[in-house]
Amino acid sequence: MRSLYFVTGGKGGVGKSILSMLLVDFLTQYLKKKIILIESDTSNPDVGKTFVNNEDVEVIFLSLDNADGWIELVNYCETKDKDIVINFAARSGEAIKKFAGTLIGSLEELNRALISFWLINRQRDSVELLKEYMEAVPGELHVVRNTFYGEPHKFELFNNSKIRSEVEKRGATIDCPDLADRVADDLYSGRLSIAKAAVEMPLGNRAELKRWRSIAWKMFDDISIGKTEEKAS
Repeated sequence: MRSLYFVTGGKGGVGKSILSMLLVDFLTQYLKKKIILIESDTSNPDVGKTFVNNEDVEVIFLSLDNADGWIELVNYCETKDKDIVINFAARSGEAIKKFAGTLIGSLEELNRALISFWLINRQRDSVELLKEYMEAVPGELHVVRNTFYGEPHKFELFNNSKIRSEVEKRGATIDCPDLADRVADDLYSGRLSIAKAAVEMPLGNRAELKRWRSIAWKMFDDISIGKTEEKAS
């Protein structure tokens, strides 16, 4: 069984791009898979452009703002025998509610497991939008506290909410490690993949990147991401 990963958060500025980059890095560099990355943020496709010409990543630019895009997504899932990561745009919430049923109704026939990563910051709307998402999208779900916004205990609205227990029936609460600003800025401005940055950045930057990357790899490994085939067998 192949996996289909949604990386979203229903709003901008929560860290979807960096989480998508980390997930692609984990699947290709740690698990040594060849995957497909669908970049649906057509107005700001930085993640997709980062992995263009990467031999381990087939990049597809696809708008999921309308029904046609979701139909095309189902067709890709049917014809491609690889795990697929979707980086969603900030505006994607309404489209997911309206059109995701096209995909969800096809998952069994596609023989794909749907796994969602929902990024949150410390604001109330992160939790409120999550409730709507959980009603619309089934499957494994992990809420990711982006520690750029503070230590995990500071996410009080989510930590103390009833929805957290509902999330943890479907997955886990995990913590995306914070990366030093200067290294993050170089990743974004240079459109560098993490693997490329680990070779090309100055030594101090590489040391920080290595620290951050190792924490992220453990984060994914601890929740058995990329091991759907093993679970199925």
